[in-house]
Amino acid sequence: MANSSITTPWLTHGFFGPVTATLDWCEANYQFSYYIAEMANTFSNLFTIGLAICGGLEAMRQSLPTRYIAGYAGIALVGIGSFAFHASLLFQAQLADELPMIYVGSMSLWFLFDDQPGFGVRSTRTKILIAMLIAFDVLFTWSYFCYRNPVYHQFVFATIVLTTAGRITYLLKWSEHASRVPDNTKSIIGRLFCSGAAIFALGFLIWNLDNIFCDTLTRWKVSIGWPRAFLLEGHSWWHVLTGAGTYFMFIGMQCT
Repeated sequence: MANSSITTPWLTHGFFGPVTATLDWCEANYQFSYYIAEMANTFSNLFTIGLAICGGLEAMRQSLPTRYIAGYAGIALVGIGSFAFHASLLFQAQLADELPMIYVGSMSLWFLFDDQPGFGVRSTRTKILIAMLIAFDVLFTWSYFCYRNPVYHQFVFATIVLTTAGRITYLLKWSEHASRVPDNTKSIIGRLFCSGAAIFALGFLIWNLDNIFCDTLTRWKVSIGWPRAFLLEGHSWWHVLTGAGTYFMFIGMQCT
């Protein structure tokens, strides 16, 4: 998953050519391989991909609605896009990382606002929500191509996350369906979503510390040497923690 940072490149380019992405990170570029720009940031995405595969298989085992399986596929797509981005540091791969984050986030809002009985796509409400989802994703994609500012992407993604939290709170406390949900189920959903949000927030904190103290962390990495220095790659921890946080929150949404 992409966010802004500053790095001191080990090499200016590798197998994929010069860096064309609008973002770079504290991990040194092409330090260990001519074919992988950022080793730790690349392979840390396997954790998210693995969680998404496990979640999707479990959803199929339980015969859950297809929309939830598609959600896990979307989470896996985010991990795959991030893998490609950090491996190449190309702008095209950056889009393969950042755009699916928006698509999966907006899909989650569709799940939460489509709260009528049934999980098909035939009702008028569901069709309208899907049309709005597609229109939003197309509009954001077009606008991000025109305005390639990572802060814009981060602002939109944060807005989606906060809206998701607000919608879940409304469904559990104030909606007309809230009284039909047993208190123990509400407690489970709350714990899942709050745990996921806390893990996500911890990843965000570590990512920011990685940005702010990049020069100091780089000196520490050189001092302790590799492979132990991989533990100091803050953006890699962002991948692991946000992958786990997203997994918990998505399970909570399934129960809502």
